[in-house]
Amino acid sequence: MATARNPFGWTEIYVEDMARAQKFYEIVLAVKLEAMPMPAGMEIEKDGEDTYEMVSFPGDMAAPGTSGALVKSSMFKPGLGGTLVYFSCEDCAAEISRVVAAGGKVLNDKMSIGEYGFCGVCMDSEGNAIGFHSMK
Repeated sequence: MATARNPFGWTEIYVEDMARAQKFYEIVLAVKLEAMPMPAGMEIEKDGEDTYEMVSFPGDMAAPGTSGALVKSSMFKPGLGGTLVYFSCEDCAAEISRVVAAGGKVLNDKMSIGEYGFCGVCMDSEGNAIGFHSMK
């Protein structure tokens, strides 16, 4: 019997200010994000109205789980009320403790979710709600 795969393969977090958002996530997650080239097949006119910029989180496309990118686009906007992405952490209290200093806001501090571990929800520098999850 084959092992079930996680259904998500990529995540995009939409931003208004790429430099500000990149700094926020690098501070909170203690990682380095890298600029990504325009994906092949995406035709954006150099001087047109449409814009598209991506900065990726570290990841291995062949490993289990998913990675993703910050995306600045004229086609999509950040904000509350959409999809909620949870970042996996060793202890989510560490990441949550860095949110305010990085320019975000804590919406729900670390809390127990019983046998499923712990989680907290914050707002990033762009107004997106994001979650953090850990087993301890």
